[in-house]
Amino acid sequence: MSDESLRQLVVDFLTGRHAHATFDDAIADWPVELRGTRAEGLPHTGWQLLEHLRIAQWDILEFSKSSDHVSPKWPEGYWPGEDTPPDKAAWEESVRLFQEDLTAMGDLVRDPATDLFAKIPWGKGQTILREALLVIDHNAYHVGQLVTLRQGLGAWR
Repeated sequence: MSDESLRQLVVDFLTGRHAHATFDDAIADWPVELRGTRAEGLPHTGWQLLEHLRIAQWDILEFSKSSDHVSPKWPEGYWPGEDTPPDKAAWEESVRLFQEDLTAMGDLVRDPATDLFAKIPWGKGQTILREALLVIDHNAYHVGQLVTLRQGLGAWR
């Protein structure tokens, strides 16, 4: 596999256009009145999952780019304090920031100047490829939770 085809494969998986629903599919037209609602037997609301996805992805991206980045405290720094977004604008801003950071991770992977296999100097053995795969894995897991939550709330197509 060539370097270019590996980069493209990773970017394709970042966008989730393979075996499951994408982030955009899972979040599209989420009813405003259900954004802070739990489905029976499920531990999180849509807002909690959305914000967790955004925060974790942002943390991984910023760690990948800068030795100055300080990660939030685990676990409380990775989850919102409230079940419900403060307003419609907060939900929309979280979606926008998630999408921007996903694009930025893809840009980092796509850039031929990025050595996907070099250890990140400020890390503990991590590489950009490892961090991109972590984003893919983490996002896929929680996008699945978003879909399951919507199914449980009767709000999935």
